[in-house]
Amino acid sequence: MLCLGIESSCDETAVALVSEQGLLAERLASQAGMHALFGGVVPEIAAREHLSVLPVLCRSALEAAGVAPSDVDGVAVARGPGLLGSLLVGLSFAKGFCLGTGAALLGVNHLQAHLLAPGLERQLAFPALGLLVSGGHTHLYRMDSATEFTLLGRTLDDAAGEAFDKVAKRLNFPYPGGRFVDELAREAEPDHGLFPRAYIDNDNLDFSFSGLKTAVVSYLDAHAGLRAARMTGPEGLAAQGVDRAALAKVCASFNWAVADTLRIKAERALDRQKDLRALILAGGVAANSGVRAAMAALARQRGLELFLPTPGLCTDNAAMVAHAGLLALNQGFRHGLDLEAVPRGRPVPCDWQRERG
Repeated sequence: MLCLGIESSCDETAVALVSEQGLLAERLASQAGMHALFGGVVPEIAAREHLSVLPVLCRSALEAAGVAPSDVDGVAVARGPGLLGSLLVGLSFAKGFCLGTGAALLGVNHLQAHLLAPGLERQLAFPALGLLVSGGHTHLYRMDSATEFTLLGRTLDDAAGEAFDKVAKRLNFPYPGGRFVDELAREAEPDHGLFPRAYIDNDNLDFSFSGLKTAVVSYLDAHAGLRAARMTGPEGLAAQGVDRAALAKVCASFNWAVADTLRIKAERALDRQKDLRALILAGGVAANSGVRAAMAALARQRGLELFLPTPGLCTDNAAMVAHAGLLALNQGFRHGLDLEAVPRGRPVPCDWQRERG
């Protein structure tokens, strides 16, 4: 089966073609430079950019794979969660493509696609504990198969990635700035007592990083010499008189507090789900060195198979959407042309229908 994947949930426009043989072609247009001017994603601009580049990317991906639109058996599109205007652009394009070619339509849960992304590189093992860590979500799932997910814990307010973004913004790093925080964190040893680990003095599996974010921002406000006066990356800190070594210590301590919080909750979930065989890490923050190290150590300790996506599969991409769609389409799942987009803040329903036959 040949599956076309479309991703437009936020500020990345992406198209990919996947079959049982793997990834055949992928095209991506990033808006990061544009939104960096505003310190974050502007929804209206994001939607307009998706509308402008999506047809071009699709045509280019088809040409690169050497296939015609009529060769596509199914179209998988990210239906949510995300920015509503951006999702509607991708969803409308997918419906039009299916209407014109007769391809099957499948709406993909963007979060579940992230968790299945490592399966593009090697076969996933189930049942697994899935830890999704992104800018908008920090969730724990029990994954019994590629189409069976049970939510165990979720973000109550600020997700881990959002905390990274807000700390980076206070440091005057360009958006998205979490990678700069991680770069500096690798230059120092963390002070485990500098910042609190977030929302761990309980017995649940939910996450809240608002308190940690506030603690770090308050510390930076009290130590003005750690912040650049003008926007810059780490390479420009010395020119603005920032004490790089001291800032690296702060970044390392913050990084450790996030990573250890994730470890504690993941370990708690493993204690309650004793039959799990694997640990899967996914999402934009899955590229963070401290988080990857913490999950690797936990997997070794528990004797679990560990699945870490390569950096290119951590960020929003269409390959993961196409892959998730292919797995569901091969099981006979389909959506009708009445498929709706689901914005952030609302649960994505599992409302696909199994094709009889």
